[in-house]
Amino acid sequence: MISLARLLSLALLPLLPVLAPAAPAAPAASAASAAIDTGRHDVAGFIDLMEERHGIPAAETRKILATAEVQPRILEAMSRPAEKVKPWHEYREIFLTDKRIDAGVAFWKANAGTLARIQEETGVPADIIVGILGVETFYGRIKGSYRVIDALATLAFEYPPRSKFFTSELEQFLLLTREQNIDPLTATGSYAGAMGGPQFISSSYRAYAVDADGDGTVNLWDDWEDIIGSVANYFSRHGWRPGQPVFARLSGDPGEWAMSEGLKLDRNASDLKDKGLDVDPGGEADDEVMIFSLEEADGPQFLVGYRNFYVITRYNRSNKYAMAVYELGKAVRAGMEQPSDAS
Repeated sequence: MISLARLLSLALLPLLPVLAPAAPAAPAASAASAAIDTGRHDVAGFIDLMEERHGIPAAETRKILATAEVQPRILEAMSRPAEKVKPWHEYREIFLTDKRIDAGVAFWKANAGTLARIQEETGVPADIIVGILGVETFYGRIKGSYRVIDALATLAFEYPPRSKFFTSELEQFLLLTREQNIDPLTATGSYAGAMGGPQFISSSYRAYAVDADGDGTVNLWDDWEDIIGSVANYFSRHGWRPGQPVFARLSGDPGEWAMSEGLKLDRNASDLKDKGLDVDPGGEADDEVMIFSLEEADGPQFLVGYRNFYVITRYNRSNKYAMAVYELGKAVRAGMEQPSDAS
C-alpha cells in the first residue's frame, strides 16, 4: 500500500507519510490547477468502465470528475522520494524527535484502553500501531489537505508512470464513497490520495478498515478506535506473528553474497550461522529472513529482518520506513514507562 509516509516523504517534507508531515509547498513558478476534461478519451473510458463494471451511471461519475482539478503540486511532489534520497541516519531524524515521541506518549495514554484491547484481540503490539500512526500522520496532526478526488484524478490521468495504479485507486475511491456514504467531493487526504489517521489508500480502506467500535460505520478520519483497529487488522491480515522478533543486528559484513534483493524474505537464518555470522537476538533457525543495510553516520549497519519486519514493509515498501516505525514505537513505549514528574 502507498502511505502518506511514502508519499509525503516522497516530497522531502517532514510527513510522508510521513515522510513529510505536511503537503509539499508549491514552488513559486508552479502552474495553476486545471479542470479535468471529462470528454478526453481516457477519462471518458473510465466513466464508461464504472458503468459497465459496477453499474454506476455515467452521468454520476461524469458529474464527480467534472469537479476534479489537476494539481501541478502533486505531480511535482511525486518526483522527490525522501526514502530513496536521504540516508537512514538523516531520515530517522524526521521521526525520532522529542516532540513526536511526547505526542506519542500522550496519544497512548488517551487511547490506552483501545490499544490494549486491540493488541489482545489481534496480537499486534501497541507500540507498532503507535509507531505507524506517529510516522504517518503525527497522531492525526497531518492527514493531508488535498481533495482525494483531485489527487487521484491528477495521478490517474496526468501521471503516466503510475496511471494504471492510480486509475484503479480512483475506481476504488468512488466505490468506497458509495459504500461508506462519504462525500467524494469533500474527502481529503495526502497528495497520493491516502486518507485519515492511518493514511489508507482507497483499496486498503475497502480491504482492511474495520468498525472497531461497533457503531455501524468505518471512519478513518476521526474515530480512533476504528483507526487503531484498522491498522492492527492490516498487520494481522499480512501475517504478523505475535511474540516473534522484528529484526536483529548482524555482527560483521555479510558480503554481497548475503544481501537480499529488495524487500524479500529470500535467505534462511540457518545459513547465517553456516557463514559464521552472529545474529543477536535471533529467531528460529529455519526462519526466512532478509538481509539489508542502513547507512549510519559512521558507516553501514547490517541487519536481519524477520517476517514481522517484512510485514511492516507491506505498509510502505521501505526498510527505512519500517525501522522508523519500529524505533518510534519503542521510544514511545519507553516514554510511557518513565515515572511522571508528579511521582
